[in-house]
Amino acid sequence: MNQSFADKLLNWFDDYGRHDLPWQQDKTAYRVWVSEIMLQQTQVQTVIPYYQRFMSSFPDIATLASAQQEEVLAHWAGLGYYARGRNLHKAAQLIMSEHGGVFPTEFEQVVALPGIGRSTAGAILSIAIGKRYPILDGNVKRVLARFDAIEQWPGERETEKQMWLRADELTPEHRFADYTQAIMDLGATLCTRSKPQCLFCPMQSQCQALAQNRVAELPKSKPKKEKPTKQTYMLIRSNSAGEVWLQQRPQDGIWGGLWSLPEFESWQALEKWVQSHIGEQVSLLKWQDFRHTFSHYHLQIHPVMVVESGQSAVTEPEPSYNGQWCHCDSGVSGKGVPAPVQLILQKLQDY
Repeated sequence: MNQSFADKLLNWFDDYGRHDLPWQQDKTAYRVWVSEIMLQQTQVQTVIPYYQRFMSSFPDIATLASAQQEEVLAHWAGLGYYARGRNLHKAAQLIMSEHGGVFPTEFEQVVALPGIGRSTAGAILSIAIGKRYPILDGNVKRVLARFDAIEQWPGERETEKQMWLRADELTPEHRFADYTQAIMDLGATLCTRSKPQCLFCPMQSQCQALAQNRVAELPKSKPKKEKPTKQTYMLIRSNSAGEVWLQQRPQDGIWGGLWSLPEFESWQALEKWVQSHIGEQVSLLKWQDFRHTFSHYHLQIHPVMVVESGQSAVTEPEPSYNGQWCHCDSGVSGKGVPAPVQLILQKLQDY
């Protein structure tokens, strides 16, 4: 069955797989690496324009390593999961200092780089270098969970361990790069999370989930845990030049290293700070709050605009970390700004 699975998959890939993605052209370890990091938890169609802009600005490891983190994150803004961008930048610098600027070709060296796990390392080495390594990303987990009708949630430790063994068992001894791309493509285009196209799947005659009429219920979902909701109050302050005050966030935590509006845990904290640092001769205008969802919690964002009348006491609204006045006519040039803050700044232009 092992050879049959691989052969059927490769035959399908030859006819129906994706062969014209940007990172499949001029294939190098660097180009594949960047694509694999961007594709973590992000769909291909979303990634493509980001990837093309990123490669245009950072065409090789040396260029990426020598860039400022702020510039890298500006290219990542809107793509989400910003630790990926920070780790990509750090890894490029490590490759320059520890591997002579050449992407390593040994698994242990690749997986030791920031932001690269076992599956990503295997994908890079198989697709770019032609080495045999299994992969087990979200698409592959879904394919295997249905193919074998696995009863447990794939994220459970013992289940994942067994799935790694199964992934290795099914990986052929030839055409490693094509097989790796093929099984990812199968999960992304046919064996999708919702509305899978089983009629066109090359595995339909052997798929246990299809045989048992259980495709819709597999893979099993992660046991539900209600996401908590956190509150944040974002201060919008502009000056007579039409600039808005932004701060660079700390490296740790959400939106690490990106530029954002000053934040406060409560209305009272924001109001107290404004009175102490800007003065009494201002009013505060509450905008409509909105929700932004992360993987582990919801963030309820309350934008609050400072309407000043008279001279301000200071020009720098928050000394806890770096900030500056920024023009926002067409985005914040050269700075990475989180998507919900971009929405607020766009609304400010129409105010």
